[in-house]
Amino acid sequence: MSKRFYYGGQAVIEGVMMRGQKTMVTVVRRPSGELAMDTQPLAPIYTGWIRNAPLIRGITVLIETLVLGIKTLLFSARVSLEEEEEEVSRGSVWLMVTISLALAVVLFFIAPLFLTRLLNINSPLVFNLVEGFIRVAIFILFLKLITLMPDIKQTFAYHGAEHKAVNAYEDGAPLEVEAVRKYNTAHRRCGTSFMFAVLIIAIIVFALIGLPSLWLMVLSRIILIPVIAAISYEVTYFGASHTKNSLVRAILAPGMWLQSLTTREPDDSQLEVALAALSKVVEVDQNEEAVQASS
Repeated sequence: MSKRFYYGGQAVIEGVMMRGQKTMVTVVRRPSGELAMDTQPLAPIYTGWIRNAPLIRGITVLIETLVLGIKTLLFSARVSLEEEEEEVSRGSVWLMVTISLALAVVLFFIAPLFLTRLLNINSPLVFNLVEGFIRVAIFILFLKLITLMPDIKQTFAYHGAEHKAVNAYEDGAPLEVEAVRKYNTAHRRCGTSFMFAVLIIAIIVFALIGLPSLWLMVLSRIILIPVIAAISYEVTYFGASHTKNSLVRAILAPGMWLQSLTTREPDDSQLEVALAALSKVVEVDQNEEAVQASS
């Protein structure tokens, strides 16, 4: 019996992307109301052994999320604006990934470090706890601010639709709007929960370094991010697989609460988009499995 595959995706502009075992499907609602669907094969790095190797997979998932996220966002932007199809070069995608990572590092890791240093704290433990508190506060403030943007609110509704669709599928419900409405907009494997885990585990990792010179502290906030991402993914993955445990649920609770900032209750048209993406990616996987079984 093959290992169960867990579907997931992300919200894009006026749409949803769903990731399958070897394929990703993006569905976007055009201004006319029609649905545009884009089906793309995944690169081997996102489907091979490295994607399932403990610790390494956390780093792979982080890269995958950024690369595929930018590709699908660009596609959805073109469709929603009814622009002509243009192929985005690999170099342009990686440039945007690099810029996104750099901004995230500066905002969530470097800025909290310098703000904490202004307080002249000498205790390594207290310093890292305060820095961690500032890091989480900046993250929550960032989420609060972007929710003020009308376009982001719309995207967060699609985020909620994506979660409802996956929750329904994992519960064995039919992938129909009527059956999916009742499901929760939060999901235990959401990227928001993963990001919260990163912020908390960073406190522990940086606390082990103590209070070295400033340049070493800055360097550690950069080079240790893959380590923190790897550990955070394993924690999130373990938690998502053991939700019946009350202690695990308590640990996951803050991350689940944060999803209230990044999701909105979707309407039926948004659910339709998410269900179209999930149904298609499941169909592709089932067809591939049928071909393999018959060969």
